[in-house]
Amino acid sequence: MTNAKTPTRSRHAELGLSDDEVLAMYRQMLLARAVDERMWLMQRAGKIAFIISGQGHEGAQVGVTWPMRKGQDWMAPFYRSIAATLTFGMSAEDIITAHLAKADDVSSGGRQMPGHYGGAPYNIVSVSSPVGTQVLHAVGLAMGAWVRGEDSVAITYFGEGTANQGEVHEAMNFAGVHRLPVIFVCENNGYAISVPLDQQVGGGSVAARGTGYGMPGITVDGGDVLGCYAAGREAHERARRGEGPTLIEAKVVRLTSHSSDDDQRRYRDPDEVAALKEQDPIGVFGRQLRESGVLTDGIEDRLRDETKAEVNEASKRAEARPDPDTRNAERFVYADADGAPDVIAPEGR
Repeated sequence: MTNAKTPTRSRHAELGLSDDEVLAMYRQMLLARAVDERMWLMQRAGKIAFIISGQGHEGAQVGVTWPMRKGQDWMAPFYRSIAATLTFGMSAEDIITAHLAKADDVSSGGRQMPGHYGGAPYNIVSVSSPVGTQVLHAVGLAMGAWVRGEDSVAITYFGEGTANQGEVHEAMNFAGVHRLPVIFVCENNGYAISVPLDQQVGGGSVAARGTGYGMPGITVDGGDVLGCYAAGREAHERARRGEGPTLIEAKVVRLTSHSSDDDQRRYRDPDEVAALKEQDPIGVFGRQLRESGVLTDGIEDRLRDETKAEVNEASKRAEARPDPDTRNAERFVYADADGAPDVIAPEGR
């Protein structure tokens, strides 16, 4: 596991990252957290049905996703992928609009439930409700690229609970056999909803399974953004070299309940949750950047003010967007004698 206390300046320089780039990574984490917190407020106000939070996962998502190429590579996210999808090109407004199920929601035109991120303009395929099936979709994308001889890599994300689904085994085995350009990212936060790790992952390690699938299995500290970046970059380069897939297990913390419909106080010790705040990836990365001289009070204040303003504006615009028209409810669901019904185009996008 990477040591999150290694001096940051030498590390990010050695990784080829400039001061501006690591500050941009930090800003991306702040934005993801601000979007997440705003959606909790909107859910409590009755504007959003429910949310599945990504708080505590931001470091791993931003770090591993950063080397991916927007508009060229592909992503199959999971329901906590707020920071990952933002890093890959989605906007704060896209994320909030999807949760509000607006008519011009880029993920599904208001047809998907909250947390089902996607967007054709960003090469992000929609989250699928059956847990784990997005992993198969990523392998399919990678195989398509391989068959066509395209220079693209697919990345997919899932939790350690999902890692026990049959679809994940099938996907990894197939990718390993055919040496496909795909990156598997398991974000292990220690709980599959309310079930702790030692009761749902035999041996306690998801990364250890990589060998059985013919691929490297890498364990990284999800609070170490630069360590996650290094693992993601190597996996990306390896895939592009034709050397096949990589399994990355990022040990992250889950700072909230599983979802807004869950109460983790029923199965987690409050002291355990309170202690996790010291491992909050935003705080960890912020301290590293300060120790290296990259982040100052002035820069921190500016970044937080910028992300707050961005989320405020995104929320206003998202709420003002049109709701779905009921005349479109059967579009892409049923066919009639004359073909698909006409779409009533909403104003806006």
